[in-house]
Amino acid sequence: MAIEVDVMKKVPVREQEPKVRATNFDEVCLGYNQEEAQAEATRCLNCKNARCVAGCPVSINIPAFIAAVKDGEFKKASEIIGESSALPAVCGRVCPQESQCEGQCVRGIKGEAVSIGKLERFVADWARENGVKPVVNAEKKGKKVAVIGSGPSGLTCAGDLAKLGYDVTIFEALHKAGGVLVYGIPEFRLPKDKVVQPEVDNVKALGVKIETDVVIGKGTTIDSLLTEEGFDAVYVGSGAGLPRFMGIPGEQALGVYSANEFLTRNNLMKAYRDDYDTPIARGKKVVVVGGGNVAMDAARTALRLGAEVHVVYRRSEAELPARVEEVHHAKEEGIIFDLLQNPVEILEDENGWVRGIKIIKMELGEPDESGRRRPVEVEGSEYEIECDTVIMSLGTSPNPLISSTTKGLEINRKKCIVADETTGATSKEAVYAGGDAVTGAATVILAMGAGKAAAKGIDEFLSTH
Repeated sequence: MAIEVDVMKKVPVREQEPKVRATNFDEVCLGYNQEEAQAEATRCLNCKNARCVAGCPVSINIPAFIAAVKDGEFKKASEIIGESSALPAVCGRVCPQESQCEGQCVRGIKGEAVSIGKLERFVADWARENGVKPVVNAEKKGKKVAVIGSGPSGLTCAGDLAKLGYDVTIFEALHKAGGVLVYGIPEFRLPKDKVVQPEVDNVKALGVKIETDVVIGKGTTIDSLLTEEGFDAVYVGSGAGLPRFMGIPGEQALGVYSANEFLTRNNLMKAYRDDYDTPIARGKKVVVVGGGNVAMDAARTALRLGAEVHVVYRRSEAELPARVEEVHHAKEEGIIFDLLQNPVEILEDENGWVRGIKIIKMELGEPDESGRRRPVEVEGSEYEIECDTVIMSLGTSPNPLISSTTKGLEINRKKCIVADETTGATSKEAVYAGGDAVTGAATVILAMGAGKAAAKGIDEFLSTH
């Protein structure tokens, strides 16, 4: 039976029931089937001056791929997306479409925007399930490029360079390629074997080589890659994996994690599986400090490990930096939000383990430099929350290992590499950088956009050198 379409509203997306999904690590969103995808595609106005494309950091031809979906030409839709994106199944799941392509959709002016992200996911999943592989027709240029880091930025840059005919090698510090896609984002949002690995394999199918367990800055440096190992250019897409802490008393207590460590143990080391012997504190009552997407990921992971979970955030719900969808899912699953509150001390028991956290209430004052109202402490409002695990999700910064071992590479006061926004060029000739290593922690799609821009910059540089 054909689906009735209200052009002003999105075709609903099927999801696991909240009470069920809160007990497993299976994917929450089930995505569109073929009939639903084609129905949703009919809502697209196929604008000639498509604002959605301008809102996409990798400039996918959105009207064209949606038109192909509408006509049932899914392979064609996949090829259109593949011209711009190396990771469509990932982006269709984790991109903040509501503030990018869908945020610019004309349909969204008087109704609901077209579900561009869910349609991209459908196309990518269809392509994977039907064995569609990327094709490279470019002539080999006889030049080598090294890419540091196999996260979204590195994979994108490497894929684009391979399509242009370069010999590309990715160097990854961990034992598995994928960067934040494998160690940072939980299985229930981004399945590793089903989604991430096939996307990595597609990049390898373009001819890209990936060497794991290689820490650039230890045995090998950027300088040696250029002077001793024959690479003509280097792209640094090493991300921002160094966690930040508050500097409050008790942060060294046993049972205090950074969100990075907590999620890495669960994702890359599979601590969520009973058949893996990965040590992790499976707390009965967990407090997550922070309000971004990573905080939501950590909170929802801890919940699935059996804990009662509180998210402590110093501003109100209106200022939560996490995606609205992630906050909605967290609330549905039973996460407790303690808003306008801020930790001042982590309390320890006699054995050095977390026994609680001291909180002070906040109120919002005047806007700060970010434009958000500044939280101000309410005097005399301190109280304690009993807990046995605290997860700090306060953002990350780049590891200084690469910048400290590379001559002539300029960094800023936040220890981020300074690079041109348009080309990715750094202060060191033949060295380019992008993604979180340059901006600090940001989104997957912005990192991909930087990788794409740098690939173009590297190509222009090597074409004249």
